[in-house]
Amino acid sequence: MSSRPESSLAQRKRQLVSNELTEAALRLLALKGFDAVTVDEIVSTAGVSKRTFFRYFASKEDVVVQFLTEMGTGIHAELAARPGEERPSVALKAAVSVPIAACVDHADRALRVVQLILRTPALHARFLERQAQWHDDLTAELARRPGSAPDTDLYPQMAAGMALTAFNTVLQRWSDSDSAEDPTGLIDRTFALISPALDAR
Repeated sequence: MSSRPESSLAQRKRQLVSNELTEAALRLLALKGFDAVTVDEIVSTAGVSKRTFFRYFASKEDVVVQFLTEMGTGIHAELAARPGEERPSVALKAAVSVPIAACVDHADRALRVVQLILRTPALHARFLERQAQWHDDLTAELARRPGSAPDTDLYPQMAAGMALTAFNTVLQRWSDSDSAEDPTGLIDRTFALISPALDAR
């Protein structure tokens, strides 16, 4: 008898608990600030035990790190799914627009989380640490696209860096403006500036 249905059910339950913990933690952290929130408050809000929390996360900081990891995974997956013949500027803009669109769809909570990350030194450091991995992943993906010579070509690394700089600029402007600036419009403007360089090969 196969255990696959049970395994699938267990995975779904784990994901549900993880999502509940993440939502509770991000909501509290954004509302009260990183230093003011305790793990006890997070588990109380999520309705789980402290032991359960530590089965999923090593610390409250790890909740934010997972959020950032998922953001980077979304960017990479979108770039990998783009047609090989597509202009690099179009493919990269679509890729970094994935988390931007998610921010627009959940603007109130997303803005608070972005501001929390950018304004908390420990979390901002982890954000930059995660982005180093994003950069490597995007570089590798760009090197696999038609016309690249990964052993000698500087382009993939440079292009990945430009796309992430555009992404960071949009998040910073959106955060600083308290959402007064539209992130979708900001993405359009930043890529209008860098697209000639991205497509000049």
